Amino acid sequence: MIPLLREKYNKEFTEERYQEFMNFLNTRYDYEIEFRIAETPVFIPGELKKRIFEACDQIIDVVTSPDFKEKTERAIPKGKSVPNEDKHTQFMAIDFAICHDGAGQLTPQLIEMQGFPSLFAFQDLISQAYKTYFNIPENFDYLFSGLNSEEYRKLLNHVITNGFPAENVILMDIEPHLQKTRVDFYAVKEFFGVPSVCISAVYRIGRKLFYKSGEREIEIKRIYNRVIFDELDNRKDLNLDFNMLNDVDVEWAGHPNWFFRISKFSMPLVKSKYVPETKYLSEYNGKFPPDLENYVLKPLFSFAGTGVIYDVKPEDVTFISDPENYILQKKIFYAPALKAPDGEGVKTEIRMLYLWPYGEPRPIACTNLIRFSKGVMMGVKFNKNKTWVGGSTAFFEPDHD
Repeated sequence: MIPLLREKYNKEFTEERYQEFMNFLNTRYDYEIEFRIAETPVFIPGELKKRIFEACDQIIDVVTSPDFKEKTERAIPKGKSVPNEDKHTQFMAIDFAICHDGAGQLTPQLIEMQGFPSLFAFQDLISQAYKTYFNIPENFDYLFSGLNSEEYRKLLNHVITNGFPAENVILMDIEPHLQKTRVDFYAVKEFFGVPSVCISAVYRIGRKLFYKSGEREIEIKRIYNRVIFDELDNRKDLNLDFNMLNDVDVEWAGHPNWFFRISKFSMPLVKSKYVPETKYLSEYNGKFPPDLENYVLKPLFSFAGTGVIYDVKPEDVTFISDPENYILQKKIFYAPALKAPDGEGVKTEIRMLYLWPYGEPRPIACTNLIRFSKGVMMGVKFNKNKTWVGGSTAFFEPDHD
């Protein structure tokens, strides 16, 4: 995105250096990462940086508005409201496609927003690794808000543990040892000492929760939650003593209700040039746009893209019995914003990662995550046997006085 830096990076790149980089990541926890790591980071120019943060601020204005909870009450599906919800989310991820605007300039367009943890720990590890193994300009940074790596990890530790001893905090998921993103779980354990525990290994005694480490019974005071109800509902084989809906004496680092509140459901609430036209299907009252082929139909309560229709036809929207549970979103088109050494353009998606500690008026911008694609869409199945695709990070041009 910054031609001189891109040309220099591509010219200096060697496959040997990339393999050294990957060997460091794959041997850190004696585990080969199961998703593809890209050969390059991306360098974000000042003007695009300005637009990305302007877009994030406009979205956060909506999330921090006094009536946000009231407006998103319906986002929580019936029977999925978890007790003891806190005042605001503690984690926020905002996904943008990098597109061209009408003048041909690079600009962000919102794809998704999540009140749910992402790879907050691993992104610090991988970003530092890019700096170690590749020539990254000294004044370009992957961290925001004046944070360095040590300060960022301290803040992340505070949000995850809230001061409790690490053994009384668990990262909870469904069979965490089998999750494709478990490299992040290993990083959380390394950085903060917090163990990963399967929800099926959590049990109740009265209003308290426990797990076992060897023969020791350890009380759980705080849960760093990575469980998604869609996945949990599909695992009828799990024998659960604790199903997240029980009213127990535990704090949440990432209360499950915020997964629903800050999601596709909230996108129609944000009016911005950085947000493609998005409406609840019920808002159309049966009078849909004539150019439906230029829209995407998304069910509100689905996970990992299930039920999404990209080539929308009239019959797809006409016979839906619960239109209030769907959104119709104007299609966006990724710019081939990054140039690979073979000259092929690479589509870029950036996830801005925010932490919101208690006592702060707004979420704090911390770091970022990048996904590259050469396929028709993002995702592994569209990028098989391709190079210069996968997960990465962005280094941002410094502000100029």
